[in-house]
Amino acid sequence: MNKSRAQIAAENIVERLRAEGYDAYFAGGCVRDLLLGHTPADFDVATSAHPDVVLKLFPRTFAVGAHFGVVLVADEIDGQQIVTEVATFRSDEAYTDGRRPESVRFSESAEEDVVRRDFTINGMLLDPPTGEVLDFIGGRADLAAKLIRAIGDPARRFDEDRLRMLRAIRFAARFDFAIESGTEAAIRHFAARIHQVSCERIRDELTRMLTEGRARDAFELLDRTGLLKEVLPEVDRLHGVRQPPEFHPEGDVWTHTMMMLEQLPVGVSPTLAWGTLLHDIGKPSTFQPGPGRIRFNGHVEVGVRIAEDICRRLRFSNEETEQIVSLVENHMRFGDVERMKTSTLKRFFRLRDFPEHLALHKMDCLASHGSLELYNFAKSKYEATPEEEVRPSLLLTGRDLIEAGYKPGPDFKRLLALAEDAQLEGRIRSRQEALALVASVAPQ
Repeated sequence: MNKSRAQIAAENIVERLRAEGYDAYFAGGCVRDLLLGHTPADFDVATSAHPDVVLKLFPRTFAVGAHFGVVLVADEIDGQQIVTEVATFRSDEAYTDGRRPESVRFSESAEEDVVRRDFTINGMLLDPPTGEVLDFIGGRADLAAKLIRAIGDPARRFDEDRLRMLRAIRFAARFDFAIESGTEAAIRHFAARIHQVSCERIRDELTRMLTEGRARDAFELLDRTGLLKEVLPEVDRLHGVRQPPEFHPEGDVWTHTMMMLEQLPVGVSPTLAWGTLLHDIGKPSTFQPGPGRIRFNGHVEVGVRIAEDICRRLRFSNEETEQIVSLVENHMRFGDVERMKTSTLKRFFRLRDFPEHLALHKMDCLASHGSLELYNFAKSKYEATPEEEVRPSLLLTGRDLIEAGYKPGPDFKRLLALAEDAQLEGRIRSRQEALALVASVAPQ
C-alpha cells in the first residue's frame, strides 16, 4: 500500500528521534486505523524525548501544548506542508475540571503513557520500521472483538475527561462496534456531568457523529446511554410524538428523524446533517391530535426558533446557523413546487446551497411516504434552469424609477418586485417594457 505524505512525515520524525537515542512510536488512532486497513487522516508520534528536545531537534516546531508534552512538528513532503503531533510519554496528575489534568509528569515508559489514554483500541503503539504493535492494554483483542472498552477503570477515565463519553459513542457508531458493558454503565452514570464540557467540544463531537457515517446508530446510542437528553433535550422530545399515518406510516417523529439520519452519507456537509436532525424539531411543541387528523400547525416557525437556540447554544458560526435554520425554515415549501409561479420557483432556487434543500427533501420523502414526485420535479427544474435565469441582471432598479419621475417611498419595493416577477417569468425583456408595466399599475 502506498504511504501517505502524513505517514512519511511521521516516519521521518520517528527515525530522527531514534537516531538521537530516544524511543518513538506511532500512537493512538493512526495505529487503530492501520490495523483496520484504513488510511489514517493523520499520524501522532509518542516519544521518550522531552518537549525541549523535540523543539531543538526539528527546525519547524510549534509548542502548542509543551506544558502537557505536546509539540507540533512541521515538514514539507512533495511540496505539501504536513504537521505531526509529537507527544512525550507521560502520566497525568489529578483532573479537577473534567477536561484536562492539572499537571503531567513526563515518563520514560511507553506502558505508563498508554494506560492514561481513553480506549483500548486507541491505546496501541506501532514501531514503523518493523510493523510490531506494542499492546499493553488488550487493544488488539478488543479491535478483533469489535468492542469499545475504556482503559482500566471506566469511571476514572470518564471522571478525568467527560468528553470521552461522547467519543465512545462516536467510535462505536463509526466502526459498528459495541460498547463494553462496564464502559457503557459508566457512561450512564456520568451522563449528567457532560455539561462540564464546553459547548464547542460537544458540538464538534456531535457533528462528527452526524458526518462520519452511521449517524442513526450514534444517536440511538446517545439516547440509550442518557446522553441525548443532556446534550440535545429538544431532540430527545421527538420520542413518542405521533404523526398522521397517511403521510408518515413509519411512525413517530423520532423514528422519522432516525430514518433520515440513516441516509446521511459519510462526508455529508455539517449544515445538511444538522438541518436533517432539526428539520422537525418544532413538532413536539405544536402537536395537535384532532379533531380529524394529527396536525402540527406552525411547526416550521417554532422549529426555526428552536434551531436558532440550539445553534446559539452550541456556538455555531453565523454562516452555519443561517444555513441550518434555512433548511428548517424551507423544508415544507416543496409541497407547493408544482403550483409555484415561475418567478416564485426561481426565487426558491436562489436559496443558498439549494442542492442541500433538495437533498433534505429527498431524505424526508424516503423516510415517510416514499414518493419522490415533487423532488424529481424540483430537481429537474433546478438543473434545467441556467443560473443567469435564476439571478438575471435586473431590468429595473430604484434609480430607474427615480429617473422616470417616481418618488421614493413604501411602494417602491412592490413595484420593483412586480417588475422582477415579470422578468423572471419572461413576460418582459427590456427596461422600457419594465417601465411600461410599472406605469400600467402606478401611473405618475
